[in-house]
Amino acid sequence: MRKVQVEEALGMTLGYDITRIVPGREKCRAFRRGQVITAQDIPRLKDIGKEHIYIWEPNGRMVHEDEAALRMAELAAGPGLSWTEPNQGKVNLCADHDGLLKVEVEKLNQVNNLGEIIFATLHNDRVVVKGQTVAGTRVVPIAVDRSIIEAAEKLCAGMAPILTIKPFIPLAVAVVTTGSEVYSGRIKDGSAEVIGKKIAPFGGRWMGQVIVPDDPGAITREIQRFISRGAELVVVTGGMSVDADDATPQAIRDTGADVVFHGAPILPGSQFMLAYHGQVPVCGVPAGALFSRKTTLDLLLPRIFARDTINRSDIVAMGHGGLCEECKVCYFPQCPFGKAAYPM
Repeated sequence: MRKVQVEEALGMTLGYDITRIVPGREKCRAFRRGQVITAQDIPRLKDIGKEHIYIWEPNGRMVHEDEAALRMAELAAGPGLSWTEPNQGKVNLCADHDGLLKVEVEKLNQVNNLGEIIFATLHNDRVVVKGQTVAGTRVVPIAVDRSIIEAAEKLCAGMAPILTIKPFIPLAVAVVTTGSEVYSGRIKDGSAEVIGKKIAPFGGRWMGQVIVPDDPGAITREIQRFISRGAELVVVTGGMSVDADDATPQAIRDTGADVVFHGAPILPGSQFMLAYHGQVPVCGVPAGALFSRKTTLDLLLPRIFARDTINRSDIVAMGHGGLCEECKVCYFPQCPFGKAAYPM
């Protein structure tokens, strides 16, 4: 880049986009890269505070901000993502379809640690919709040394891209509702309606519900029966606390399922249980999930429907950010609830 006084730039080609900002009103591209400076442009440039501009003069070592941002977008984007044309030196990455955003956080941190490159994303495991901007990238200077891009290429090499959008799979969902008070009809069940609403955004297919007393054997048999009939997710509601009559945790274990965790560092929803019977997730859902707006169930359902593997270390990490503030107006998932911290 060559720095040139505005009055001497007549007839020269601008080497970068120039942004015009009116505080509180407007931010837009006032001049486009490649634009030839005319006499009419001189006062316009001065009006936005420009006494000098840069003229692009390729030298083989430096990579222009637009080219660098495009290259970074290409390196980072995995399945389910596309990117925009550069605008004011920035390239956005957008979701091609609804799904779950996966971010390789360690790799992202390594790229941002190179210097002169910035890459900003939404949180890992965020539910996104088609067309949504999920990340943006640019270089800080107008041009960056080619060695920085080459270093980024090495970091991004390998099987897992920095960003991926996993589509939701329309799983067949069965509900086993426990509780002698519900089974006997003393209390009306409300779990079917609640669970139905929670699985609908992910395309969950309602397979059926059965209500059983607080009998571990009966609960185990119904879970196994649903799985034998093709259930791809079994949600067991009730019986998850520490009362003497609560039998759900043992009943889930008795199916032969492998328990990932029972007790999550998340409030509300700490009594939640996740197990896998083969490939079928079995969720033990405490009564709080039917009362509180957002709980552990809401944090994990998107990952379950994306066929994501959930392990114990994932749950442990969610303790940092796992306290719901129970705001009067809920903006979830546009809030930090359940967003695990990933130290570099």
